[in-house]
Amino acid sequence: MTNWQLIKNGIFAENTIFKLAISLCPSIAVTNSVKNGFVLGIAVLFVQTMVNVTVSAMRNIINSKIRIPVFMLVISGWVTVVDMIVAAMAPEAYKQIGLYIQIIVAFASILARAEVFASKNTFVPSMFDGIGMGIGFMVALVIISFFRELLGRGSLWGFAFVDFKPLLIMIMPAGGFFAVGILMAFFNWMELRGGKAPSHH
Repeated sequence: MTNWQLIKNGIFAENTIFKLAISLCPSIAVTNSVKNGFVLGIAVLFVQTMVNVTVSAMRNIINSKIRIPVFMLVISGWVTVVDMIVAAMAPEAYKQIGLYIQIIVAFASILARAEVFASKNTFVPSMFDGIGMGIGFMVALVIISFFRELLGRGSLWGFAFVDFKPLLIMIMPAGGFFAVGILMAFFNWMELRGGKAPSHH
């Protein structure tokens, strides 16, 4: 795969939330506003990329028997860095999503990429794989939070501009499940349609 294909793969074919359906907790917990979804998305993008390049750089010296604990140490190290950066640079958002930044450590998606890809590939492809998976995760969070904040609050990024009675359910956890489910179905439907379309290459 070329570097561009690796990025595209992370956004579409193996999108963490819409396609692989892992690390769903934050997609429901923090997506009641676009700002929160975006900040957490950026945090995950950074961690995913840094973990991938670190694991890739160390792949020849990690004993395979202890690789998972080593991966977890690498992940928790980078999550700590991000946690401190977001707390310092976006204190308001951090108040709401700080807990979810800390549990990035437990995101199956990040450990999975370290195991499946970074530990078997060189530095540059691992970096692009991390960027692709991270952008895919961020795009998913932003799309979900766009619909939830717009329908549930009549606002985007905290700015109100739609004057109607908001659907409060959209900013509650049930609305999160609803939004994720519908968007997941939509992505899969698009892919099926794309698969049936005649190929032009």
